[in-house]
Formats: sequence, structure tokens, C-alpha cells
Amino acid sequence: MEKRNVLQFICPTGFYGAERWILALARHLPEHHIRSDLAITLEESSHDLELVKQFRANYGDAFELPMKHKFDFGVVNSLVELIKERDIHVIHTHGYKSDILGVLAARKAGIPCVVTPHGFENARDLKLRFFIWLGCKAMTFAEAVAPLSQALCEDSRQAGVKEEKIHYIQNGVDLSEVEAIRLSDEVAEKPEGVQRIGFIGQMISRKNIFHILDLFNEMAAERSNIELVLLGDGDQRAELENYACQLSQADRIKFLGFRDDRLALLKSFDLFVMSSTLEGIPRCLMEACAMEIPISAYDIPGIDQLVTDKETGLLAPLNDKAALKETWQRLLDDSELARTLGLNARHFVEQYFSAKRMAQEYNDLFRQLQGKG
Repeated sequence: MEKRNVLQFICPTGFYGAERWILALARHLPEHHIRSDLAITLEESSHDLELVKQFRANYGDAFELPMKHKFDFGVVNSLVELIKERDIHVIHTHGYKSDILGVLAARKAGIPCVVTPHGFENARDLKLRFFIWLGCKAMTFAEAVAPLSQALCEDSRQAGVKEEKIHYIQNGVDLSEVEAIRLSDEVAEKPEGVQRIGFIGQMISRKNIFHILDLFNEMAAERSNIELVLLGDGDQRAELENYACQLSQADRIKFLGFRDDRLALLKSFDLFVMSSTLEGIPRCLMEACAMEIPISAYDIPGIDQLVTDKETGLLAPLNDKAALKETWQRLLDDSELARTLGLNARHFVEQYFSAKRMAQEYNDLFRQLQGKG
């Protein structure tokens, strides 16, 4: 059987959910059917990318396409040359910027494009909002759009994607790395007697991290044995750090950035918190589930695909900070409840969010689309 040559294309912002998701997909796509290549754009702020290192080491060839500025349409021609040189059959894009450039390159090269929305940003910056809108429009010209959740399917319809182009492939994640740490003795150190509240993810507006800082500051004034650890980076990090410095409990808030030992740190959390206003199905939340860490979050689409209130975590109505604080208190004070919800969450993600199943569905979609550019 002839191999399908698939090019994964992303404009990376770091090493977060979408980047890790690409690695999980590449790992589980059948090697005898698929040859996976990776193309990424290089901007001033991106160098020595972890995604490129891991892809080259484990899954296939990776190609870096320099950008003269934050949005360089010249990359389209670079992509077309790469598609022809590597005999690519399908290009698979991730993120509004890669969707725009990837769809244009696919059209020019005469191959099909698959778009996977990982989440829709509700940015405040007008220029960014324009490019996100443009990315949504680009999706409508792809041969297939494969959202990772039912909520993202509905968002894709709202963006104008025709029903026949939507192929729902439920998100999956490779949890073997999490499982290895969970079962090992490896865990990050923390002060004796301290309960660690933690967050992992991008520091961008839709993550609504100011709510986490506010709630922690309020609770820390009442409790001497808690600390807040935030892992990740993003456009809002500097603003968040400046805000945290002004809080009365600033000395118990730690911004650790991107960490190679993030899973060992995750294992040390007594509580994993999110306050997002908009999500796909976040990988960091899947990993928290798989690590059996009790979870508190706002009840929004995407989150509700993983967390059922009082079954696999505790949820609060969106922007109800008092209700969210109550969930934090319950999970920190009731160790039996926290343990039960964490165990239930692990069993749930292991049963329903297999990366192997997801990869097989993508393989079927790529086969269906091959030759339809």
C-alpha cells in the first residue's frame, strides 16, 4: 500500500497543548501507512524549539520556515516548495495563523488541507481579532475541518464551515508520559505541610488567570499553609506577574515559566485550578486528570467534556468567583473527596480520550481526502 505523506504545520507559540498534541498524533499514526513531516514558522521570538527537537528525534523530518515579521505571506511559497519537494499528499494545520497560510499553500499546490481547531481565542487586541477572524474564514476553504470537541464543532459551524466538511474526531492524548511519572517516585519538592494549588497552561486572556490570582490572594490571607504555582508562558505573563507583585500574598505566588519537570510538579499539586472563559479540550486538564489531581474549574464547554461536577472534579458557574472559591476550599479540606474525584477522573480519560483511537480516525480521514486537492 502506498504511503500517505502528511505535513503537520503550526506557527508555534511555545510548547503547549497544540504542540504536544501534534507529537501525540505523530506517535500513534501507523508508520506503515503514514509518513509524517513537520513544518513550523520561525519568528524573532522562536528559536531552539522543543517541538522541533522531539519531532526530529522520534517521528520524522522537521522544516523551519523563517518569517520576516509576525505574519509573512511569503511563507506560502515556502510551503508550496516544501510540499512539492516532499511529495506531500495532505497538509494538516493547527491555529489561526497556520490555517490561513496552510489553506493558501494547499490551494496553490493542489492538495487537500485538514484544519484542526484547538480552541477559538476571544482576544481583546483588534489586530489579533482580525487575524483570528481571517483564520476562521480560511477554515471554510479547507477540504476538512476536524474539531476536537462538540463545542468546537459548533464554533466551526458558526464560523461558516459547511456541515459536510466537519469531521468530529474527539480529542485524544498520549498519557504514557503522565502514567510513568504517576507510578514513579519522582515528585517535585514542596515545603512540609504546605498545600500546593497549581495551574499549567498558556498565559493568555481567555485563561482568565487574574481570577486565580485574586482567589488565591483572598484564601491565602485566611490560610497560612497554601501556595500558588503557575507553569507556562504567554503574552499576559508580564502583566500577570506585575499584578501578583501588588497582592498582599505575593510571596506565596510562584511563576515558574516553562519547565522540563512540569509533570513532576503537577504530581506535587494538591489542587489543579482553571478559570478559563473559553477552551477546546485542554491537554493540561487531561494530564491533571490522568495524574489523579483534584480539579476545580469554571463550567464551560470543553471543560465539561472532561469534568463532570461532583464526579470527576468540581465546577462553578462562569465568573462566579465565590462559587469557585468554595470548590477550592472543599477540595483542600476534604481529602477523601479529593482522592475519589481524582481517581474517577483518571479512569474517565483513560477510557474515552485515547490518542491511539484518535490517530486511527485521522488516518481514515487522510486516506479519504488523498488526491482531492
